[in-house]
Amino acid sequence: MSKTQRIALVIGLVLYAVLPQFLKSYGVYLMTLLCVYLMAAFGLNLIVGYAGQMSIGQAAFYGIGAYVAAILMTKMGISFWFALPIAAIACFVVGLALGFPALRVQHHYLAFATLGFNVLVFLVMRNEEDLTGGTFGISNIPRPSIFGYSLDGALPFFYFAFVSVILLAAVLWWLLRSPWGRAFAALRDNPIRAESTGVNITAYTLLAFAIGAACAGIGGVYLAALVNFIEPGQFSLSVSLLMLLAVIVGGSGRFFGPVLGSIVVVLLPEWLRFLQDWYLAIFGFAVIVLMVYLPGGLLSLGDRFKSGGGTR
Repeated sequence: MSKTQRIALVIGLVLYAVLPQFLKSYGVYLMTLLCVYLMAAFGLNLIVGYAGQMSIGQAAFYGIGAYVAAILMTKMGISFWFALPIAAIACFVVGLALGFPALRVQHHYLAFATLGFNVLVFLVMRNEEDLTGGTFGISNIPRPSIFGYSLDGALPFFYFAFVSVILLAAVLWWLLRSPWGRAFAALRDNPIRAESTGVNITAYTLLAFAIGAACAGIGGVYLAALVNFIEPGQFSLSVSLLMLLAVIVGGSGRFFGPVLGSIVVVLLPEWLRFLQDWYLAIFGFAVIVLMVYLPGGLLSLGDRFKSGGGTR
């Protein structure tokens, strides 16, 4: 990262931290939701952008994390701080298991496999009423406290989620610049060549799915605490598609791509609501234009100017 990029990053973080002070409660909620959404999007970018595995099932892990935490906190009285690692580990294990199809199928076949997994998890959430509450969901999910200080308020929870997503991003940044990250990139670019250089294809494919799933699970725990209520519709296939859209629109395989993509997916529709019945149509048209003229995502715009109009 260049010095200019580091300065821009610091300015962006400061502005994002200060802006909620001037917003009403719904604006603070949206900015908190963006932080939560980013946790899952960062994990999906690891799977799709860095490891080169197509997944349309990230919302399933998002939901598993949310439901595990909600059940533990509301039905068993377990603290948020214990429910969080339990949910992350549960998603890690399930992601590890889902990674096995990626060892046998690739590209659109793998996409359909993960799509089927998302549908399966959604049906379990909707139909297992004794465990998940079915369509009635789970309510009264508590927010955590830190050293006796409650995070029930909109602003305290925003700053909690904001710091959390920065810490998660820092861990992933370190991971992707470690030998593991280079192995993921080699796996994405050319699996056969990567294997010939000593990269364990099986281990790194499974690891990519597991870590990406754990990130989504963590995001799900924060979502449950944010909205205090969860139900199956929050984790449907459409949510997985929106997460994938966020990664691709921002720039798949670029670390900060999910940030810009999530802003487009989460905030842009809200900014367009003044258009009433037309806002979804204009949102869809804007996404199509972005994909046609910037197939490498928003972060490829700099490369386009450098190359005199070419795309990455």
